[in-house]
Amino acid sequence: MIHHLRAAGVDFILDARGTAAPVVVHWGRALGDLDAAALTALADATAPAVAPSSIDRPFRVGVVPLLTDGWTGRPAVEISPPSPVLDHVDTVRDGDALVTTIALGDARIQLRHTLTPRGVLLVDRQLTNTGTDAIEVRALAALLPVPTRAREILDFTGRWAGEREPQRSRPGHGVWARDTRHGRGGHDDPFLFTVGTPGFGFRHGEVWATHVAWSGDRSVWFERGDMGLSVVGAGERLDGLVLAPGETHQAPTVVATWSDAGLDGLSSRLHPWVRSWATPRGPRPVTLNTWEAVYFDQSLERLTPLVDAAARVGAERLVLDDGWFHGRTDDRRALGDWTVDERVWPDGLGPLISRVNGDGLEFGLWVEPEMVSADSDLARAHPEWMLTPADAVSWRFQHVLDLEHPDAWQHIFDRLDALLTEYPIAALKWDHNRDLLVPHTGGQVRALYRLLDALRAAHPGVEIESCASGGARIDLGILRRVDRFWTSDTNDPLARQRIQRWTGILIPPEFLGSHVGDERAHTTGRTASLAFRMTTALFLHAGIESDISRLDDAQLAALAGWTALYRTHRALLHGGTTVRVDDADPALLQHGVVAPDRGEGLFAYVALDRFDAALPSPIVLPGLDPQRRYRVRVLDVGAPVRTIQDADPAWLVAGGTVLPGSVLAEGVLAAPLLAPGEALLIHVTAD
Repeated sequence: MIHHLRAAGVDFILDARGTAAPVVVHWGRALGDLDAAALTALADATAPAVAPSSIDRPFRVGVVPLLTDGWTGRPAVEISPPSPVLDHVDTVRDGDALVTTIALGDARIQLRHTLTPRGVLLVDRQLTNTGTDAIEVRALAALLPVPTRAREILDFTGRWAGEREPQRSRPGHGVWARDTRHGRGGHDDPFLFTVGTPGFGFRHGEVWATHVAWSGDRSVWFERGDMGLSVVGAGERLDGLVLAPGETHQAPTVVATWSDAGLDGLSSRLHPWVRSWATPRGPRPVTLNTWEAVYFDQSLERLTPLVDAAARVGAERLVLDDGWFHGRTDDRRALGDWTVDERVWPDGLGPLISRVNGDGLEFGLWVEPEMVSADSDLARAHPEWMLTPADAVSWRFQHVLDLEHPDAWQHIFDRLDALLTEYPIAALKWDHNRDLLVPHTGGQVRALYRLLDALRAAHPGVEIESCASGGARIDLGILRRVDRFWTSDTNDPLARQRIQRWTGILIPPEFLGSHVGDERAHTTGRTASLAFRMTTALFLHAGIESDISRLDDAQLAALAGWTALYRTHRALLHGGTTVRVDDADPALLQHGVVAPDRGEGLFAYVALDRFDAALPSPIVLPGLDPQRRYRVRVLDVGAPVRTIQDADPAWLVAGGTVLPGSVLAEGVLAAPLLAPGEALLIHVTAD
């Protein structure tokens, strides 16, 4: 039978006739109403010619292609001992999903292809050992065909404080593969692996993207074989996974998305789908984090002025970062000893929390439960709980706690449960500051998931922010268990503009934290105006990370105005459609968010450096209703924006303008000549 899934302008057609592995006939643009006869004709029409010096039948790539079928490319499923025989047991429809069962020797494989109402394709794989001997699973990935016109790859690399750096390539024949081996995604995580028509951008081009919803090692690849067939593969990177008789391995979900409207088209599918299952509990509170404000210099006397200043500027949550627990005087010791340090906090955290709550703020607390210091009471009492010996290579002077050890897992749960029971903690900032650096099979990640799930069940009102040396573990697997990501450890707005732009393709803005830091960024030493820092943080889950108790009245007033602006536009920022502009000038970034009914939009015109001409490129406002007229005006973010010009464009001098959405999308608005490191905040409303 030939199965046809349809949703939101996307078709997924699977030819499941016969005993061979089913074949994906089409994944992409909707093909219209196709009856059974048309589906049969389509499937038959896609069967290729038989090439000289090849197998003696038309070769098509099945969902589990085998070497014995003629597939000489990278295997999606690989087991040992191998089996040359595959039997397609059946494919049945289950609502919006197609469930295929395949027997491969002693391995029984179930594949589930689900097309969500937003047109996002989910590929799940499960493998069970049905034999009497153990088998080794070396690969259990998803494989999807893409047309030959998809010849350009976009994926990501990066480093600490410089995550999600895009890289493009146009490979020829062969395999372009990215494997991660960090035990987490890593700062160089490929993140969202996208192939498309050459030159695709944010607003144009046809693209096919995959993401492995998993917080451990991953494999993604693109392959173009000698027959000219192209596929993308994605899955968990397995490292010696052995299944005993009767055991089952459930592979992480692969999220696949198609768009004929460029990268923004991907976001327009992914963001609503993510919001359908990961909706935060309430409006995203303005968060003040203490890390860059005080580092390890903690005391009630030191923090009280900061708490009061946070309340004065309109912060809604204060998170006490690293340094509060027993013996933690620096980053070389005490991880794992999750009790309040009686020397720093002789009366516990109660007095600080009372001050925070009394000023009208929620209280949050930093933890790093997956890690342990060699110099800690925990390591001395239970060295067997460490994933590596104390004399093994350390990273940031710390080691990994073996969460697969049931006693270690229970100890960490009990300590966190006790803290959350004793104190009114509204949120945890959950950090993970090193790679694993040991061979593993994903058990550490699954133990982490169980720990997060158990804590959320025991304390359903507590929100969790996921941090991993900044943005080294941002994925849709852990997002099912957390409420916020710390996007990057850098608060430098110039670096942040790029990091946030690319991270936001996959992750909706309300799940990404962005803070106003000090004038001189701690990670780069660059200085930035208050206006630029505030505009950069405004578009995500906004916060502050600076000792604002030392600011003057004017600066505090500016921050208060900015938090008020954030609260005014929070529903738009966190519920709208993200839009971005493809700019020829590398010094310019333009982005924004448009309300679902397209009645309102908020945009940023950002100067990263000197423009490449005496006059800058015009302002482009995409995503609006082309038939409606909009009133356009510049918003005061709360602090002056520097320009290098003799006069503003006429429409700015007039206080705004009114134009149709069709015109605004064409880039007719003259832009002011912003100084490098400044941004213009533009608000549009339907007239």
